[in-house]
Amino acid sequence: MRLEGFYLVYGDGIDEGANRRVHAQMRALLADPLPGVTDLTPGYANLYVEYDADRVGEAAVRAWIAARSPASEETGREVQVPAVYDGPDLEELAGWAGLPPEEVVRRHAGRSYRVYAVGFTPGFPFMAAVDPRIAKPRRPEPRPRVPAHSVGIAGLQTGVYPLPSPGGWNLIARTLVPVYDPHRKAPFLLSPGDRVTFVPRAGEPPGEPEGLDLLPPEPERPVLRVQAPGLLDLPLDAGRFLAGRYGLARSGPADPYAAAVANRLVGNPPGAPLLEFNQRGPELEVLAPAVFAFAGFGVGVRKNRRPVPPWTSFSAVPGDRLAFPPEGRGARGYLAVAGGFALARFWGSASVDLKGRIGRPLRAGDVLGQADERRVRPGRSFAPPYRPGREVRLRLRPGPQADREALAALTAGAFEVAAADRMGVRLAGPEVPGGEVTSEAVPIGAVQVPPSGRPILLLVDRGTLGGYAKPARLRPTDLPRAAQLRPGDRVRFVLDSGP
Repeated sequence: MRLEGFYLVYGDGIDEGANRRVHAQMRALLADPLPGVTDLTPGYANLYVEYDADRVGEAAVRAWIAARSPASEETGREVQVPAVYDGPDLEELAGWAGLPPEEVVRRHAGRSYRVYAVGFTPGFPFMAAVDPRIAKPRRPEPRPRVPAHSVGIAGLQTGVYPLPSPGGWNLIARTLVPVYDPHRKAPFLLSPGDRVTFVPRAGEPPGEPEGLDLLPPEPERPVLRVQAPGLLDLPLDAGRFLAGRYGLARSGPADPYAAAVANRLVGNPPGAPLLEFNQRGPELEVLAPAVFAFAGFGVGVRKNRRPVPPWTSFSAVPGDRLAFPPEGRGARGYLAVAGGFALARFWGSASVDLKGRIGRPLRAGDVLGQADERRVRPGRSFAPPYRPGREVRLRLRPGPQADREALAALTAGAFEVAAADRMGVRLAGPEVPGGEVTSEAVPIGAVQVPPSGRPILLLVDRGTLGGYAKPARLRPTDLPRAAQLRPGDRVRFVLDSGP
């Protein structure tokens, strides 16, 4: 899969007319989907169209859009959300506005807000417009953890944090109903185009949404039992598509190339459910005869304490023990079983979404089942096209907020990986011009630069919407290399000169 994309621009800033056109176009496209288009993510005034360039070309995608007239009828609902106004920033915001707290409450609850977009985390509604008198800008330092159900203000925007997360909005209230719950038949309370009124009430907010388990408790064909988990062992398939408009992460494998090879080695289709291991994998007991394959880096393979070559398929019988210790450079590897692993699905995907509390990492005692019986011969192998080194060269293309100074700073010298996870890679090195922009869709592989000037290379679990400049984007074929970066590695960016 080679993800490409472009923005359809309908205006600038918080503009209701432009936003109506964004959602009218999105509804028309969703009503007649084009194979190969993988997501449609609306922002305030633009619509990001993502597609798999291995399946469809940009010209065909643009022709599909041009042939579909935007739907004219608005489908949004009127929604009342009860809230208790006891947020930790209410007094401070009232002082900033020169108003008593009860007047802040009256002004916030006294108008209807349009849901312009949903993103950042699953179900987070970006709404506007707040009364200018109480439109306090974001806090200078974000909180590391905002409680679930918190209602915040950031300038003319207001929103609700569905789940605990970092955040810099001014917190003035808490909702008495969850805006997101993966266990509900309709997980998302609010959708783009809805109009929301907050109703002041007394009461206690609900608890945090419970995680949704995607592992069948009693699989029909048990094949592995987890004796001890690794650092982060995730059941995944190809990922969650056409879900960006609700803030759901793509998820799926961080290194889609290695995952596809692991599946190919055991005769599975590329998106069959498998396991991703991060830096150290689990210890597993084999419960039934099966053929497995491992592909990736940073993790070794042991069967009954004896090394098994990576990028190779192998057989195992009941009682065999598999282990995946740290080994070599790189960060992630993938274990596939012939027939795929049996997993439940949410929004069409078996992938774990850690932010959305969909699925979970493996735990001791978990039993994994085979989805289908598949007879294949072991011993197939594959030579990886590259191996991670101490310094990695990555190719960049101009991003939506590209400028000459930012691209020059990104390519001027080497960066060091300060931190890395499935959400992104934080880089330390030359300062890069950046800053805030109107919140819009964030492509996988975007290089995001906040006002600090320290770039972040965003991966598959990134928030779907963001308000920071994106001067560059990674060449899609370099995403697997980025996914194998670890703290202490060095990155050198070059401008992409290829097609």
